[in-house]
Amino acid sequence: MDKSDVTLERIRTFVRVAERGNLSAIAREMNIGQSSVTRHLRELEDALGVVLLSRTTRRVILTEEGSRYYADAIQILRLVEQATDEARTARGAAAGTVRISCTAALGVRHVSRLIFAFQDRYPEIAVDLNLTDERVDLVREGADIAIRLGPLTDSSMKLRALGDSRRILVGSPDYLARHGRPATPEKLAGLEGVRMSNIAGSDALTLEGPDGETHVVPFGGSLRVDHGLAAREAYLAGRGIGPAHVWLVDDLLSEGRLERILPDYAPPSVQLNILIVPDRADIARVRLLVEFLAEEALGIPGVGRSRTESRSGH
Repeated sequence: MDKSDVTLERIRTFVRVAERGNLSAIAREMNIGQSSVTRHLRELEDALGVVLLSRTTRRVILTEEGSRYYADAIQILRLVEQATDEARTARGAAAGTVRISCTAALGVRHVSRLIFAFQDRYPEIAVDLNLTDERVDLVREGADIAIRLGPLTDSSMKLRALGDSRRILVGSPDYLARHGRPATPEKLAGLEGVRMSNIAGSDALTLEGPDGETHVVPFGGSLRVDHGLAAREAYLAGRGIGPAHVWLVDDLLSEGRLERILPDYAPPSVQLNILIVPDRADIARVRLLVEFLAEEALGIPGVGRSRTESRSGH
């Protein structure tokens, strides 16, 4: 084996292919041709004298030797990145790229603005912001952190609680003028609802009352959407009523284009958290962004201090 052929570039390509199992996706991610990805893998395998990956028509999977090499390669790349990070930090400025996965509507409405402010403070840090409501595998997607709403199940990630996101019931003034403004939760049953198709149990509304009592009322309607921004547009267009995070509709409420319904009742708040890939947590640029978001999150409309303390795992 010629050790000079075992380059960091080839190791990085191998690691990303091992994590995603898709050559074309890695080619797009690395902004190189798929033939270059294939060549990197072949040259690494030739240099090592072992087959690292088994290629099928649909997927690329690790061989037994590949699995062992992957575990060592991860450690090598981590040490290289930490050394590079420390060298950059020593000269006074964190640099490099942080990759974020964020709930789509929140990212469009508020997180993007926070990212702009972060980059104004740290101009040498690049940010890749991926907006999706899917619970992606952060390691497979090459992300460093994710901003997520709601309960989390991945205990392998570090968790930083940002706060609780308050929700309210809203509808357009025109819709409520035509169909009436309900005075009690039970009166909601007669109104058209805009429901979320990607949330389980959206055929019922759970509301917490002023004395702590819980009301569960049927919630039906002819429109279902799978995106918060689509729900926002539906409320605005008078297609029905429904629950919304305050940050989703705060501007429309202040402009009088939406109204709050039953102000003494509200759906339960939802946890807002940052998930951090453990191997990335100690990298300066990642740590700086996490701390910045934790400081600024309480400035997002409707986000208040969480009852859950920051902790690792979930």
